[in-house]
Amino acid sequence: MRILLVEDDPMIGETICEALRRESHAIDWVQDGRHATLAIENDVYDLMLLDLGLPRSSGLDLLRDYRASGGTMPVLIATARDSVEARIEGLDCGADDYLVKPFSVLELAARVRALLRRRGHLTTTVLRHGELVLNPSSHEVTHAGQAVALSPREFAVLQALMDEPARVLAKAAIEDKLYGWGQEIESNAIEVYIHSLRRKLSPGTIVTVRGIGYRLKGLA
Repeated sequence: MRILLVEDDPMIGETICEALRRESHAIDWVQDGRHATLAIENDVYDLMLLDLGLPRSSGLDLLRDYRASGGTMPVLIATARDSVEARIEGLDCGADDYLVKPFSVLELAARVRALLRRRGHLTTTVLRHGELVLNPSSHEVTHAGQAVALSPREFAVLQALMDEPARVLAKAAIEDKLYGWGQEIESNAIEVYIHSLRRKLSPGTIVTVRGIGYRLKGLA
């Protein structure tokens, strides 16, 4: 999944990015309200993590404007403002959840998973396709009952395919789910991950649709 992080504190931002990349999410990080507004216009994100005390525009103003424009992306406020009044205001402005700093990155990751499930981006806790079982929470994959060890990027590619098993995913669509801004993408990276997944699962698990992209093998 692709997440927009709006956070002006460099240390907190780095920590969140590192934690959510371990969860196989692609993260784009901006540090002020103006850049956040421009990023939102791309309409490519599955979720926004929003601090409130931002330069150039407050987080609440950003959220109000986004909801007023019809934006429906899930928004998780992550802020040091811990009063009951601040929580109520944030939720009333359109936030889907509210997390007070300092927080555990494990709790943050769990709340992100919950919001994505609630909005249908993750339709179920465990994804199944034939003999394949993928658990986003524990990052475990089994095939025919046997555990399969995957790298974070391999896991993310497989999860993207299992989220919509009947859909053909273009290479660019998979890259969008794996990489945030500024991350270097090797020209054959997706092909390498697909090759590795086929080797670890079975050659026929992932089908290449020539000229379009990849999908999972259909079930009989």
